[in-house]
Amino acid sequence: MPELPEVETVRRGLAPVLDGQRLTRVEARRPDLRFPFPEGFVQRLAGARIETLTRRAKYVLAPTDRGDTLVMHLGMSGRFEIARPEGTIRPGQFVYAADPDPKHAHVVFETEAGGRVTYYDPRRFGYMGLIPTETLASHPWFAGMGPEPLSETFDAAHLARAFEGRKQGPKTLLLDQRIVAGLGNIYVCEALHMARISPFGPAGKISKRRLTSLVGAIRLVLTAAIAAGGSTLRDYAAADGALGYFQHSFRAYGREGEPCPNANCKGTILRQVQAGRSTFFCRACQR
Repeated sequence: MPELPEVETVRRGLAPVLDGQRLTRVEARRPDLRFPFPEGFVQRLAGARIETLTRRAKYVLAPTDRGDTLVMHLGMSGRFEIARPEGTIRPGQFVYAADPDPKHAHVVFETEAGGRVTYYDPRRFGYMGLIPTETLASHPWFAGMGPEPLSETFDAAHLARAFEGRKQGPKTLLLDQRIVAGLGNIYVCEALHMARISPFGPAGKISKRRLTSLVGAIRLVLTAAIAAGGSTLRDYAAADGALGYFQHSFRAYGREGEPCPNANCKGTILRQVQAGRSTFFCRACQR
């Protein structure tokens, strides 16, 4: 599933064609994706002007001048293709091209400036909603969600409060969207490895100093991934239909059996299944 950097890459790719634009035509080619489209989906969006695209956790948000916010989640394989009169947008740097299959083109947005955005989703695990903007924070998809990991409210003090007395490992807790929003398996593995913190030890026993290092590592791996255009797991693609290349820069994730890249460490990257997900770590330096 695309994580925060992938979703942010898509948001940045969509922004030039959707920010401030009025939707002249909206087409839903089926009644549902993962969930049914909300009642009046097409009618409520056609003619509306999108304000500024934002992101919350793994959702792309498009507030409109009609008081609704279009909420888009990519699921496992959802992606967008962008077409404009002057040509295809290519946000970020990519090394592989992806040819979207027309039979999986489920939603089309057209703007008065001539832009066209098509949403493809072979598995239909993605979904879209229209939520009154003023009630967005209290909607079940967002209520109780923790701070953004790149925001000022996410710091060592926040993690210390969230981890206090907890016996679970920090990886399990960092994947809890109530503690921090938008983190997923890949970047939690990367950040814990960079901070040299074990994914398995009791989170409540991690010192404030080491939590400060962990916050810094989380910010660093996310920022680097966003700059690189996100990872390229499975058939995930960026907004323009091309795949990102950040997977070649992973320090730990997917590198089982390779030497640990941390300075002055002679350990090896190991893999262990944790709560049904692969955890990549170095036993020698992550303590």
